[in-house]
Amino acid sequence: MSDRFRDLLRQVGSGTHTSEPLTRSQAAEAMKLMLLGEATPAQIGAFFIAHRIRRPTGEELAGMLDTYEQIGPQLQSVASAPFVLGCPYDGRSRTAPMAPLTALILVTAGVRVILHGGQRMPTKEGIPLIEIWQGLGLDWSKLSLAQVQKVFAELGLGFVYLPQHFLAAEKLVTYRREIGKRPPIATMELIWKPYLGQATVVSGYVHPPTETMFRQTFHWRGVTDFITVKGLEGSCDLPRDRTCIIGLHQPSQQTQIVKYPTKILTQNPGLDDIFFERLLLHPRDYGFDGREITLSSTPILIEQIQTVLSGQTSEFMKAAIWNGGFYLWRAGVCQDLESGLSSAESLLTEGKVQAKLQEIQDYFLNRD
Repeated sequence: MSDRFRDLLRQVGSGTHTSEPLTRSQAAEAMKLMLLGEATPAQIGAFFIAHRIRRPTGEELAGMLDTYEQIGPQLQSVASAPFVLGCPYDGRSRTAPMAPLTALILVTAGVRVILHGGQRMPTKEGIPLIEIWQGLGLDWSKLSLAQVQKVFAELGLGFVYLPQHFLAAEKLVTYRREIGKRPPIATMELIWKPYLGQATVVSGYVHPPTETMFRQTFHWRGVTDFITVKGLEGSCDLPRDRTCIIGLHQPSQQTQIVKYPTKILTQNPGLDDIFFERLLLHPRDYGFDGREITLSSTPILIEQIQTVLSGQTSEFMKAAIWNGGFYLWRAGVCQDLESGLSSAESLLTEGKVQAKLQEIQDYFLNRD
């Protein structure tokens, strides 16, 4: 048992009237004690439940991320700043994920991308990103971190896989199953940046208070480039059946919407941040509204993705273009959203994204 962890647990778990949030340094210490196995299972479970009830603060999440940065894996800095796409580790269960296609579109256009995640895990037990990549011939679970770094440096795509690259964090997954609720690390993972250098962090969320928590955490950690998305199942996938609610904090990117300029609103909810903008995108204004793609099974999902890569027109293709076009715009590849959508469509229908995937597949086959 860790006496020090017991003191930290007592501070956050003393009830509604007497509990107090941890400072940044205390939260970092608590996370370190958990990752290093110095806190007991009973202490860790109690800590997760206490935080689940009280909700972590932005300062606490910043401290936990400090420890992830200190102990966890980090891809090394390269010439151009990547996009880091943060999606829930417990996967998708209702709608088809677009993040792998979005990543491939961006990489094809010269934008580096990092994703991260694990195997199937509670509470959703949905299809995780690793299974999709494996179905596309990219088995990141077989690569060392040094090999992932090489793929990232040479071909622009990287995936940090917890069971292979961050075993200490993987060992905490079991608590999600035992307590039956998402612990604070499930929120923290959405804003984790396993990269040593400047990057644009894209984080999905479901509930508006979570976005505020993200912004507070970014403020504490000095993250200046980020995008928040009220996405499908808490991912960074843009919906097509409703208005897209997006937060932009990209001081280096000038927001431009040629056709619908009224969709940009400046919003400042108490964070004194002149660079944050609220973007409301209506898919129907651009001809991309429609029902979300229902998720059935991993094999069928892979077939649908392959159909898109082959350039065939479908609702799945429209969803891929909608997402890819938006992120091409926000990455600065295209001047506005409309040109981003056009570029994404061209990259897919002309076979360029498929060719890029083949190039990465060839590396995986010949990595030895």
